[in-house]
Amino acid sequence: MMSTTTPRRKKPAATAMIAMSALMAGLTVADSALAQRSPQTSRRAAAAQGPLINRVAIEGNSKVDKAIIEGELQVRARTSVNQAAIDADVQRILEIYRRQGRGLAQVTPRIVDLPNGRVDVVYTIVEGDKTGVKEIRFVGNNQVSAGRLRGVMQTSETNILSFLKSSDIYDADRLANDLELIRRYYLKNGYADFRIVSNEVVFDAARGGYVVTIVVEEGEQYRVGNVSVDSRVPAVDAEALRGDLSVSAGSVYNAEAVEKSVQAMTRTAARQGNPFVQVRPVGTRDPASRTVNLGYVVEEGPRIYIERINIRGNTRTRDYVIRREFDLGEGDAYNQVMVDRAERRLTNLGYFKQVRISNEPGSSADRVVVNVDVEDQSTGSFSISGGYSTADGFIGEVAVTETNFLGRGQFVRVAGQLGQRSNGVDFSFTEPYFLGYRMAAGIDLFSKFSDQTRYSRYENRMTGGQLRLGLPVTEEFTLTLRYSLYQQELEIPNDEKKPYNDCSAPIPGYTQLNTDGTPNRTFCQGNGEASLAIKESQGETLTSLAGLTFNYNTLDSTRDPRNGFYAEAKTDFAGLGGDSRYFRATGDARYYREIFEDVVGIARVQGGHIMGFGGSGNDGSDLRIVDHFFMGPSLVRGFATNGIGPRDISTIDSAANAVGGTTYFGGTLEVQFPIFGLPRELGLKGAVFADAGTLYGYEGPTQFGVNNGSIFAPDGGVTCNTNPNAPQNCINVLDSHKIRSSVGASLLWASPLGPIRFDYAFALSKEEGVLQSDGTRVGADRTQAFRFSGGTRF
Repeated sequence: MMSTTTPRRKKPAATAMIAMSALMAGLTVADSALAQRSPQTSRRAAAAQGPLINRVAIEGNSKVDKAIIEGELQVRARTSVNQAAIDADVQRILEIYRRQGRGLAQVTPRIVDLPNGRVDVVYTIVEGDKTGVKEIRFVGNNQVSAGRLRGVMQTSETNILSFLKSSDIYDADRLANDLELIRRYYLKNGYADFRIVSNEVVFDAARGGYVVTIVVEEGEQYRVGNVSVDSRVPAVDAEALRGDLSVSAGSVYNAEAVEKSVQAMTRTAARQGNPFVQVRPVGTRDPASRTVNLGYVVEEGPRIYIERINIRGNTRTRDYVIRREFDLGEGDAYNQVMVDRAERRLTNLGYFKQVRISNEPGSSADRVVVNVDVEDQSTGSFSISGGYSTADGFIGEVAVTETNFLGRGQFVRVAGQLGQRSNGVDFSFTEPYFLGYRMAAGIDLFSKFSDQTRYSRYENRMTGGQLRLGLPVTEEFTLTLRYSLYQQELEIPNDEKKPYNDCSAPIPGYTQLNTDGTPNRTFCQGNGEASLAIKESQGETLTSLAGLTFNYNTLDSTRDPRNGFYAEAKTDFAGLGGDSRYFRATGDARYYREIFEDVVGIARVQGGHIMGFGGSGNDGSDLRIVDHFFMGPSLVRGFATNGIGPRDISTIDSAANAVGGTTYFGGTLEVQFPIFGLPRELGLKGAVFADAGTLYGYEGPTQFGVNNGSIFAPDGGVTCNTNPNAPQNCINVLDSHKIRSSVGASLLWASPLGPIRFDYAFALSKEEGVLQSDGTRVGADRTQAFRFSGGTRF
């Protein structure tokens, strides 16, 4: 027999052992090679990569948050040291400070060795002061001067007044807003093709500040050609919307007016039950005639509803304060025009550093979510004010104001004034949304003292309050309802320094007496004596009145108007209790028009009339002296306070005894212009003016039953005493209708400390008074050529 033999296979375990032996052999060889390398070789390899960074530290930063700096750094912990990366980080930090307006900041990096062979990288910062804008340049502005464009901007150039302002500090966000202001200015003034080509900000180390260069392309100025309204919605009448137009054919094209027209039309259509209507402005330019034919297309918009309005970022302001600025609510039809309007309203409140409204899709195709992102800012202020005027002398004020009280959007102000001839305290509170409606309700409480002895020989303290309710009828027209209750306490000083009542109440040891014990009238009138009409009004008078104020305002700026119209009319009815009984109406209208660039013409008219009823005077006359109008430089410059109008000429002191009138009217023409050779940033302007006006119609008592009062009159009758050496019980009022007029020049300074104005006027016509037998005149108007007024906050 033959036998066969099969070769034996290796067991798997044996195979694994062989593989493991080979691996171990390899590791042994590698370890042997590593062991043979010298320590010096290892250190050189580590040095080539650089030591590891333990941490990155920032020192010296107080003006810029540490997180902002760290977010820009490329050097990180647990990475190797790289000098090029450190140098790059230094430049990044410097750029952060340049954007914050601190171009002179310095950054010094250093590497700190640690015991474990690692290091710390430390950036030491010297922040320095904020760096100003040395120059703002414009390129391409052929139609509008660079000075005018700088005036539009909030950023200003550094000048000798920089220590009083902060607007010359470079701020990237403020400059971005300035570019938008410039764009809106051009579009508002007819430059429909305007665009900003570029803007460049360069730090000039030699000048120690920034140079801003703005390149613009103006294009041509356009006027409005045809204006049409095309309604493609059957339920909306195009002709009915024409009343909402703010532009007209022939006027200079104004993008803001076009925007207002769109808003007004959209609101009108929504009120008529068409919430999805959209008004789209279209314009066709005609370069040959330089006109823009405007069309407003009214069409049905997409049927999208607001699912939700999210308010985010308001850490202080309440949600409802933000929501009430929307004319839309959750569940309403979405309208972009209304949303844009709400964004402008929120921005104009002044409660927020920034406002941004965005949209995102809702839970379905016909739903949208509106996101409102805001950032609260400080709204409170503490101010110390000071000033001087020829009427009140030096005066100071301390005030605390909060425009967003407790985040509720309420206005609160408490102030105290102290001056040479006036002082007082007042408190004001305003709720801008009374009872949830767009009505401004407020209360004012006050107590004010004024020394009028320079003009009418009396002192007056007024204490009381006022309730008011403002109703905005349109964007330009406002109606305000008022109720006032106040008490006036009129007192005539009577001491050796101010002996204005010693003909009636002799001052012991001072007033000269006749042999019968009565005051010597030559003496007591010679040192100044109040009119009997003023003496009769001594004491307390309570006035309760209700009033209406009608206000219309289209001014382009409330601070420095150049174009527009402002009018205010007031009506007051006193007699709801109290001591006064009268009906009073006053009006003031001003029209501003820019004649040439920076040359503004102003026309102003004003007037008023008061009519008494009920016989409040003690002889049956209608008006108390304290209810009359008293006029001076506020009507015609060149005249003193209370220097115009009816005067008591019964005494030789009639120059200071104004008794007021019931009717006044006047007009002013003024031209304001920049002063040649002075930089605009100084805020100085000149003006020339002409004023004319009059005050007349005294209707107070002229006869007095004086025996029961403080007026010295032994006979106590009401028949006028014709004996000039005896105590008098009647007054003779010079009541002239003569028109007073003046011309003059002014210097206006919009200083960082507040507006200051110097007026010098020459009276052309005035009341000369009555010539007496001794050659003297009584009852003449009181003139005052120079007038200064101003104030400050610091």
